[in-house]
Amino acid sequence: MATLQSLADLNRANTGSFDSADEAPVHVQKLDAQGRAYATGKRKDAVARVWIKPGSGKVVINKRPVETYFARPVLRMILRQPLEIAGRVDQYDITVTVAGGGLSGQAGAVRHGLSKALTYYEPELRGPLKREGFLTRDARVVERKKYGRAKARRSFQFSKR
Repeated sequence: MATLQSLADLNRANTGSFDSADEAPVHVQKLDAQGRAYATGKRKDAVARVWIKPGSGKVVINKRPVETYFARPVLRMILRQPLEIAGRVDQYDITVTVAGGGLSGQAGAVRHGLSKALTYYEPELRGPLKREGFLTRDARVVERKKYGRAKARRSFQFSKR
């Protein structure tokens, strides 16, 4: 290691190390041994584990077809959003295991996990998915019940008598 004699030497030493830090981070493809991309998505109390691989667009959630598991069309629409933004609707087979929470939270968790898995498979999709907010974990959870209250904030009914 060279000794620094002046401020000019210090400036020269610093410019070489900071050039690489100014560049944007490079995202690389992350695949497992079977050629699948895996990601975990979360929403409320639901946790979804999502695997995607190239295929015909088949979606299986907890070993059931998506039409059976998410019977409401709104929930299926939530699942399709990342694929429609990326323009990859029928290009990937999706396998999901999801647990916890209700159906709405599970659909949000699957959307979050699917978005992350798409960015792991195709890193160039990160920009459009991030702009839509699909890569952000929605941190809102149910507030806990407090003592002396009927619910988290609701008081018991007041009576003068």
